[in-house]
Amino acid sequence: MIGAAAGLLVIGTRARHAATTGEAARAALQLIVPATLVGFGVFALLALAGIRLLGAGVREGHHPVRSRIGWQVWATERLMDEARTLLFPIYASLLTPVWLRALGAKVGRGVEASTVLLLPRMTTIGDGAFLADDTLIGSYELRRGWLRIEPAKVGKRAFLGNSGMTAPGRRLPKDSLVAVLSAAPARAKAGTSWIGSPPVQMRRAPQDADASRTFDPPTRLRVARGAVEIFRLIPTVCTAGLGVAVLLGLAAVADQAGYPTAAATCGAVILAAGIVALAVSTVAKWLLVGRIRAGENPLWSSFVWRNELADTFVEMLAVPWGVRAATGTSVLTIWLRSLGARIGRGVWCETHWLPEADLVRLEHGASVNRGCVLQTHLFHDRIMSLDSVTLAEGATLGPHGVILPGATIGASTTVGPSSLVMRGEDVPAHSRWTGNPIAAWPGGSG
Repeated sequence: MIGAAAGLLVIGTRARHAATTGEAARAALQLIVPATLVGFGVFALLALAGIRLLGAGVREGHHPVRSRIGWQVWATERLMDEARTLLFPIYASLLTPVWLRALGAKVGRGVEASTVLLLPRMTTIGDGAFLADDTLIGSYELRRGWLRIEPAKVGKRAFLGNSGMTAPGRRLPKDSLVAVLSAAPARAKAGTSWIGSPPVQMRRAPQDADASRTFDPPTRLRVARGAVEIFRLIPTVCTAGLGVAVLLGLAAVADQAGYPTAAATCGAVILAAGIVALAVSTVAKWLLVGRIRAGENPLWSSFVWRNELADTFVEMLAVPWGVRAATGTSVLTIWLRSLGARIGRGVWCETHWLPEADLVRLEHGASVNRGCVLQTHLFHDRIMSLDSVTLAEGATLGPHGVILPGATIGASTTVGPSSLVMRGEDVPAHSRWTGNPIAAWPGGSG
């Protein structure tokens, strides 16, 4: 809120002297970029200061939930969560390790991190580690009114997959892997791979790749990636500009027809803004990456950076202005089709997490519930492996379920809540499954 106020203040210092709404609009448009940068910077500084201050005096051990340390830890996690939403452009970028170090985490060289959630003072991340989307490291553990805090460590070149978790006091050894929606084991040897919650060990053959495109890029690739990532500010400017346009539009209506009319048209103006946001995000996707096909791309390649830029348009522009309001409606389905998803008649889709929509196929009558992720890529060994995801006719993926690349859920098959469909898995038709990873539903067929 304070960041937004700072940005509006930049615009207001000039726009307030305008004689007409038109002059105010021109002044606002001229200042929208600096205003956005000021708002973004102010929030980043406030978040940084708040998280550092909240970390003062926090120590490992067991603490009452209703205590000073309990409140500090809870507030830290809430602020970290808000930061990864409002500061989304700096996550999954070259700036992410810098940001995490500034917050107080110990972060090694060559670390890749996306929208990670952690307690900075309790976190150590080794050189070359990879933290995928929505990973959780060393947060607190609650039990019977007590809060447990202990340091957590991710070793050198270790990989923590999407929504993967490293609990307080646990250490993920070097060169090891924790898969999507899985937990790090209490004890593990270097180079081992784990899946599920509770975790079980799995076999995994490492991929051979050119180190200059994965772990050890030359300077020219670092510069090129940085140049692309600068453009992540564009969606932020767009979303701020859309907000200012809405305010100016309503002000113009109020000037011409009065405040009651402006209030009556408010919903229509915001709806129009949402449609614009969705349309701009779709255009950005097609301009930046075009039609996406199955295949492999190393981390240090133009496609990966452009794909992340397209995703920033979705998260910073489409989601706040259009997707949240459209969730569970036909508008969301139409928008997902515009991104390239193949969606049949009568499909219920209550999530926008289709990272590469071109690779998603939802056949007639399929149901995708709230919080689901149709994961069309994996980043093991810093290679982005893309493959299709299919829900056959009448198939259901339960709330917060995840399906991995190359997997298919058969016709009229149900996968239960918070379940994980493994990579390349072909789930039989007319059956029921649940768990992480999935197994036959107790008392059901499959």
